[in-house]
Amino acid sequence: MPSIRFLRVVTLASMLMFTAGCSSLGLSLFPTGHYLTDEAEEVLDRSPRNAPLPRELDQGVLHTHFLQPGDVLLIEPVDLNSEVRIPADQRVLADGTIDLGSFGRLVVAGMTLESTESLIERTILDAGEERTQINVRLLEPVHRYYILGEVNSPGSYPLDGHESVLDGILAAGGMTSAAAPCRIVLARPTQPHSCRVTLPVCYREITQLGDTTTNYQLQPGDRVFVASRTWCEEFKFWQATKTCDRCGGCQFPCSDPEVATFVNPITRVPPATGSFGGHANSDREPESTHDISEVDMPKVDFPENGIEFPENNGPVPSRLPAASADGELEFEFSEPLPRFEPLEIAPATGESAPGAQPAPQP
Repeated sequence: MPSIRFLRVVTLASMLMFTAGCSSLGLSLFPTGHYLTDEAEEVLDRSPRNAPLPRELDQGVLHTHFLQPGDVLLIEPVDLNSEVRIPADQRVLADGTIDLGSFGRLVVAGMTLESTESLIERTILDAGEERTQINVRLLEPVHRYYILGEVNSPGSYPLDGHESVLDGILAAGGMTSAAAPCRIVLARPTQPHSCRVTLPVCYREITQLGDTTTNYQLQPGDRVFVASRTWCEEFKFWQATKTCDRCGGCQFPCSDPEVATFVNPITRVPPATGSFGGHANSDREPESTHDISEVDMPKVDFPENGIEFPENNGPVPSRLPAASADGELEFEFSEPLPRFEPLEIAPATGESAPGAQPAPQP
């Protein structure tokens, strides 16, 4: 019977769809979309929900930048009147070099800005030129982050240093209608034989409640993956407004809205590791190594009760005395300096103007 044969075909097709898993709404046996792999799901389930990492309102600064191919530099002498001429705009080439014109090429990949400045200064000095202080500025670093999956404009985006996960998703045009808000993951690159850093992102909590717990600050090389909704998630449409399992944090309203006041967003700054420029690997020496403790500074005696500041039009400070132990300057007040009388110069005809004083002889 044709009807029995039709039912058998429909039943067989339904069985094939279910054996293919809850990964696609179409009839294709291979899932079409951006789905998390079973291994990614397993690693993500064991990842921390609230990692102590820089995030919105608790940001940090990046580590010392090491030059890489593609970095755009601006190289110029500190003294703009210097006779040393080198190409200013430089892009680090694929072989890690920059072109200094008549001074040749230098390999700067893997070096810091301070080390690059020292290398260029030594190269100029070895070429017979006078000692010239060089300033190297990083105009366009090659830092990138990646937004992938169910977003309108997936791709790589330049990293300025302040971007969060929300900034990255919005820069990619936002999520598509097929995106799964409960399946957004931030993957941070690690070494091949190392552990994996995967962090769940609670998009609804970030956008609807202002919860910054998972709005992590992006680092160079970060991948934000927005997965597609599975067939099971499409079928359970009544759970579309439910909180994600990975984002079941306790949310409560603030009784005083003014608690959300402005705070310094930069709270994680690494300490300086060197005595010059804050970098330990900088081999440039300071221009002056004079010990200020050997300077003979005048000693000024001040009253124990401090100095009383003068009234308006009163005495003015006449000189700067030595600094106190805490680095602050105390001023000694005296009579104001006498004003000079205006000097009138005789005209070119040689006749002196009435009441004019003769010009001083050189």
